[in-house]
Amino acid sequence: MKVENILDAKGRQVETIDPDTTVLLAVHRLTSMRIGALVVSGDGERVEGILSERDIVRGLLHHGDRLVEMRVREVMSKSVEECTPGDTIKQAMALMTRTRNRHLPVVDGGKLCGLLSIGDVVKNRLEEMELETNVLRDAYIARR
Repeated sequence: MKVENILDAKGRQVETIDPDTTVLLAVHRLTSMRIGALVVSGDGERVEGILSERDIVRGLLHHGDRLVEMRVREVMSKSVEECTPGDTIKQAMALMTRTRNRHLPVVDGGKLCGLLSIGDVVKNRLEEMELETNVLRDAYIARR
């Protein structure tokens, strides 16, 4: 299965945030939308970074109360691992595990076209396991 299959099922909408937005506004967006990360992009197409809950926690440790007034660009993760729609789920899972990232922007031809989360991957894997279980159960019943 490919990353594009998950995007087809969940949608390709990606929540982005401008790098000059305050961290406080970013926190409000994360909370109100009940999401764990925002892709940082000034134009909505090019990935400049990612701001995750983990970045905010680290920012609190290093900057304390000043964090809420800082700009997203000052605390975002700048080195962002990406995947493509043609990558397999196995490749994306390996990349997430190796880099310890819970979110991977999906980029096609240099343009942001989706966001893959660890939750998306787990949901997909559970659905695959359920399908495999049903196939095996049906095969077992048919042989009886």
